[in-house]
Amino acid sequence: MSKWTEARARTPLVSVRNIDVTFGNGRNAFKAVDNVSFDIYRGETFGLVGESGSGKTTIGRAIIRINKVSAGDILYEGKRISGKIDRECDREVIRNIQMIFQDPMASLNERAKIDYIISEGLMSVNHGMSAAERKEKVEQALLDVGLLPEFASRFPHEFSGGQRQRIGIARCLVMNPSFIIADEPISALDVSIRAQVLNLLSRLQQERGLTYLFIAHDLSVMRFITNRIAVIYKGVIVELAETEELFRHPLHPYTKVLLSAVPVPNPRVERKKKVLVYDPGCHHYSDGERPVWAEVVPGHFVRGSERELDAYSEERDK
Repeated sequence: MSKWTEARARTPLVSVRNIDVTFGNGRNAFKAVDNVSFDIYRGETFGLVGESGSGKTTIGRAIIRINKVSAGDILYEGKRISGKIDRECDREVIRNIQMIFQDPMASLNERAKIDYIISEGLMSVNHGMSAAERKEKVEQALLDVGLLPEFASRFPHEFSGGQRQRIGIARCLVMNPSFIIADEPISALDVSIRAQVLNLLSRLQQERGLTYLFIAHDLSVMRFITNRIAVIYKGVIVELAETEELFRHPLHPYTKVLLSAVPVPNPRVERKKKVLVYDPGCHHYSDGERPVWAEVVPGHFVRGSERELDAYSEERDK
């Protein structure tokens, strides 16, 4: 790989800078995301993992401008896309950033036919496109996800869960985006269908040079598809590293708990395995001591006090 290609591959496509997302006002306010920062590099699959209610989906919806950020900035190709932006920038976000939603049935309009569902985004940003051109793009998008063009005249309830998720992916692809947020795209699918959808996403990434934010709670899936993983707990990212580094050397106690819950495909080992339980009270901070975000080894970040970071560093060096 040339130096130019290597540098371009490490250029952040999306940057999240110290964002907060708060729901409600006054005494009823709830901070779902607290001071979160990370970069997603062009061409990679960045994983965001945590238990239900940890803020994973909230971050994804903030990037695509469904949720408003109460603090911080979100950048796309160096341009701020959070907060108030002009109409042209909003159109650029719609064209280049798409989202695959978790529930393949709830995210599709059950009263609309597939051709309308897939082409709706095109109609909103390409007013000069003819009906024939839209039809051609819809048919190509269906073919790209392994569905027949004649499916365009059917309704969502006529398809299986895996087919509906492929329709959701086709709805993203028809916009020819550069960045896709995949919000637990396989959690509602059967095991056999999950592998098909994951392989489809990997193939499309290779063919189109796509960049993914892959949101999930299953670390075994993350190991298969992601390049780097950020672990989030109650709206705060506690650890971030390359995928294999995280699996070999988990440092934060919460990361270790998540990894202990990953099923082992060996009944004897699975029966003897001890599943850990995370206790937030294990972090004892003295007066004036506050957790910080630090790089323990190159590319491996973890959150903790100075005392905890020293312990993490010693553990990593063993």
